[in-house]
Amino acid sequence: MTVTRPDLEAREEATLARWAAKSGLSRGRAHAEAEHSYRTAFQRDRDRVVHCTAFRRLEYKTQVFVNHEGDYYRTRLTHSMEAAQISRTIARALGLNEDLCEAVALSHDMGHTPFGHSGEDALRDLMKDHGGFEHNIQALRIVDLLEHRYPGFPGLNLTYETRESMIQHSKVRDKSGFGKLQAPLLESQVVDIADSIAYDNHDLDDGLKSGILTEDQLEEVALWREARDAVKARHPDLGPKETRAPAILFLINREVGDLLEETTRRLKAAKVKDLEDVRAAKKPLVGFSPEMEKKKAALQKFLFQRFYRHYRVARMATKARRILTELFEEYVRHPEELPPEFQAWAEREGLHRGVSDYVAGMTDRFAQQEWQRLFLPFERA
Repeated sequence: MTVTRPDLEAREEATLARWAAKSGLSRGRAHAEAEHSYRTAFQRDRDRVVHCTAFRRLEYKTQVFVNHEGDYYRTRLTHSMEAAQISRTIARALGLNEDLCEAVALSHDMGHTPFGHSGEDALRDLMKDHGGFEHNIQALRIVDLLEHRYPGFPGLNLTYETRESMIQHSKVRDKSGFGKLQAPLLESQVVDIADSIAYDNHDLDDGLKSGILTEDQLEEVALWREARDAVKARHPDLGPKETRAPAILFLINREVGDLLEETTRRLKAAKVKDLEDVRAAKKPLVGFSPEMEKKKAALQKFLFQRFYRHYRVARMATKARRILTELFEEYVRHPEELPPEFQAWAEREGLHRGVSDYVAGMTDRFAQQEWQRLFLPFERA
C-alpha cells in the first residue's frame, strides 16, 4: 500500500490539534505548482531547504568558534539540526505540525553571514545607509530570490506558512509583502524557543569542551547546579568530565518539559479552540514558566559574560569584522572583482545590496581565502 499526499493530509486532520497548521489548508506558494503525489506541502518545503546551496554552506559557518578552531564545535548546520530536533519533539507533544516546524528550524539561520553575529554586525553597519541587513530578512531573500534550483521561478518557492514563520522572527518592522501579519503560528513560536534551548545548551557544551568555561565557574548558575545534582544522584561515581553530557541532556529535557507544561496552561487559559484563536492572540502562547524564564536568563547572562566576551572569542570576532568590512569595501570600490554572475546581480539589485548578498553567502573559510587573495600580494588570484 502506498500512502499518498491526500492520505497524509487526512492523517494530519485526524491526529493534529485543532490549533495546528495543516498542510492541506496552506495558503500556497507564490508561483503555482502541481501538488506532489506522496509528500505534503510542508514536507516539500523541508526537502527543498535541505537540498539547497545555502543550507549546505551552514556546515562552514560559525556558531561561536570559527571552523579552523576545532572539528568538535557546533556550526550553523549542526545548530540548525539540533533546533529542528527539539522543535519536532515539542511539536509532537503538543499535537502541532512537525514537518512545518522542521522546515522553519532548518531554514531559520540560512541568512547568517560568515563568522556568526560578528559578521552580521559588520554587514549591518556597512548596509545601514543602503537598506540595512538582518539575517532573517536575508534568509527570506535566499529562499525567494538567491537560490536557483528550479526552472520557471527564482528561489525555492516555499509555502506562505514557512516564509511567514521565517519573517516573524525578524526584528525589522517592515515586513512588507505579507500584508498585515497576525500572531505567529504555534509552530513558528515553537521554533523560536527551540532555537534558544539549542544554543544555550550546545554553547555551554562547547564552552566546557574548549576549556573557556569550567565546572567551578558554573557553580553560580542555578540550572547547572540542578542538572549536576540530578546526574550525581543517579550516577554518584561519575567524574566532572563524564557528568557534562548527561547534565546538558538533563537541561534540555528540563527546559522542554517546563515549556510543554506552561504552553498547555496558556492554551487553556486563553481558551484556544482553533487556529483562528492562535492568530488572534495578543500574547505569545508558547513559552516558559516565570521561574524557568528567570533561571534561563541567568544562564544566558553567564554565557554572555564568561563565554561570548572571553578574549579568545572576542579576538576572533574582531578579526571577523575586519575581514568582512575589508571584503565589502573592496568589492564596492572594484565591483569588477566580483564573479560575473554577481556583477550582473549587483547591476540589477544595486551595488551595495549585490555585494552584501555575495559576502553574506560566503562560508568562514571562503571569506578568509578571498581576503588572502585580495590583500596578500603573493597569493594566487
